[in-house]
Amino acid sequence: MKNILTLQPINKIQGSIFLPGSKSISNRVLLLSALAKGSTKLINLLNSDDINHMLNALKKLGINFVLSHNKKECLIMGNDGIFKPKKKIKLFLGNAGTVIRPLTALLSLNEKCDIILTGEPRMKERPIKHLVDSLKNGGAVIEYLEKKNYPPIHIKGGFKGNKFIKINGSISSQFLTSLLMISPLIKGNTVINIYNNLVSKPYIDITIKLMKVFGIYVENNNYKQFKIYGQQNYISPGEYIIEGDASSASYFLSAAAIKGGTVRLENINKNSIQGDIKYINILKSMGAIINYGKNYISCTKNTLKSINMDLNDIPDVAMTLAVTSLFAKGITTIKNIYNWRVKETDRLQAMSNELKKTGAKIITGNDYIIIFPPKYINKVIIETYNDHRIAMCFSLLSLSNNSVSIINPNCTSKTYPNFFKEFKKISFYN
Repeated sequence: MKNILTLQPINKIQGSIFLPGSKSISNRVLLLSALAKGSTKLINLLNSDDINHMLNALKKLGINFVLSHNKKECLIMGNDGIFKPKKKIKLFLGNAGTVIRPLTALLSLNEKCDIILTGEPRMKERPIKHLVDSLKNGGAVIEYLEKKNYPPIHIKGGFKGNKFIKINGSISSQFLTSLLMISPLIKGNTVINIYNNLVSKPYIDITIKLMKVFGIYVENNNYKQFKIYGQQNYISPGEYIIEGDASSASYFLSAAAIKGGTVRLENINKNSIQGDIKYINILKSMGAIINYGKNYISCTKNTLKSINMDLNDIPDVAMTLAVTSLFAKGITTIKNIYNWRVKETDRLQAMSNELKKTGAKIITGNDYIIIFPPKYINKVIIETYNDHRIAMCFSLLSLSNNSVSIINPNCTSKTYPNFFKEFKKISFYN
C-alpha cells in the first residue's frame, strides 16, 4: 500500500524557520575536508540521505571522522591528499549526484584501484558519460557494468591528467565540479575547456568559493575555461559553518508570498554563496514583499503576477516557481530547463503531469514549460516519482482552498527529512 500524506487547506502562513545546512555545500565541504591537511570541524551539516551516502563512502574509503549525536556537527581528520584504498570496495550511493560524480573523478586519480560505484535504479538512468570520457582521455580506466554511459561503473584508476581537459557543460555542472576539485591534486597544471553552454553556473561558483576556503585558487575565464595549478594541497580552515539551504528556503518563501503573514528564515542571507538565493528576486519581481538582515530573510504576501524567465542557472527553484505560478495572475513561462530531464526523475514530464491535475493548462517543449493557471485549483493526489523536490513544491497546493495528497512523502529525506514537520509549524488552519 502506498504511503500518502494529506495536507489540509491552510488558512494562513506565519512564523520562523531555522534552515538546515545546504546540501550542495555540505557534500562539497565533506569531500574537501577529507582531502585536506589537518582536521576540520563542520557546523550545521545537513542530516539527510545524500549526506549520509557521502559519509558512508568516506568511512569505507578509510577517512576518520566524529559525527555529533544530532549529526549536525562533524570533525573530519583530513587525509592530506587522495584516498588510497588497498582492497576492492563497492559503494552504494543512492541517487546522490553530488556524491557519485566527484568520487568518480577523485578515485580515478589512484595509480591502481578496484572500486565499484552504484546506486538506486534512477541513478542508473542518470548520465555520467561526459565526465568519464574526460577522465579516460587522461588515462583513467573506467568500465560500465550495465548500460553504457551510465552507472554502475568500475574504477581502476590511472588518471594522470591532461594539460587540456575538455568537458561538455550542457548536461550537469557536477561534471565540471568533479574535475575542478581533483585538478590541484594532479602533478601538472590543468586547463579545463568547456564546450556547449555550461548549465547551473552558480553551482560552479559554490565549488570555486569552497576550494578557496581550503586554500586553492581557480582562474575562471567567463565559464569557458578554468585554470588550476597542480601539485597543491587542500589546507583545512579549521572550522566551517554551513549556511542554510537556499533551495529549501524557496518553499517557505513561496508559501508566505501566496498566503502570508510573514515567514522569517534564519541562517541565510542575501549574500549567500548559493545561486538559488536569486529566488528572492524572482518573488520580489512577482510582487512579494522581501526583507532581509544579517542572518535572515523574510517574505510577506502580496498579489502575485506571472513571470517569463530563463532559469538555466537555478533549475531546482524553477520547480517551486512552477507551482507558485498557479497562484499568480497571468501566464508563466520557464525557459532553458532541459537539465530538468536528467535529474532525480524527468522533471519536465513529471511537473507537466502533476500541474495538469490542478486544472492548469500546460505546454511543454524540449526545454521549457508554459503554465496557464486555473481559475480554481482542484483537489489532487500528487505522484512524487520518488523526487524530493516534487513532494516539497507541491505541498504549496494546500494553500488553495483544497487539500492535497502527496504519495511517498518520505522521499524528502534525500535532502530535508523534517520538511513536512517544519511546514506544519508555520501553517494555520480554519
